[in-house]
Amino acid sequence: MGGFPRSEHTEMNQWIAVGALAVVGLLIPIGMMVVSYLIRPSVPETSKRATYESGEVPTGGTRIRFNIQYYMVALLFVVFDIETVLLFPWAVVYRDALGEVGVVHAMGPMLLFVGILVVGLAWAWRTGAVEWAKSPRQVEPEVDRP
Repeated sequence: MGGFPRSEHTEMNQWIAVGALAVVGLLIPIGMMVVSYLIRPSVPETSKRATYESGEVPTGGTRIRFNIQYYMVALLFVVFDIETVLLFPWAVVYRDALGEVGVVHAMGPMLLFVGILVVGLAWAWRTGAVEWAKSPRQVEPEVDRP
């Protein structure tokens, strides 16, 4: 019998399936965007382009600067939230196995993980990343009192 050996032919069919899946994975979102573009209503109004602030009349510009502390607090929250998510499954898995594998083997990797996070928190604390910045209105000038 001619043709490809059995293993190469099967491998070729698998790549055809992967390629077909990739094509379908691209065509579906592109098709949805095209259909959406073609059937959507187009009613240009200036009120649609206006900034929306919960029904209130917008005041000031939309390009304002936010304090970096909001970002830093959110980032620290995400890091320590993920730590908590990783600690719970670890505790469940090693709860029963603690006596079998030994304390060092069970606790070592997690203590290293928590230690790295504590060092990161100490660094963030030392550099002032966890301290909330005060606005100029909140800072009271020092007054010399007799």
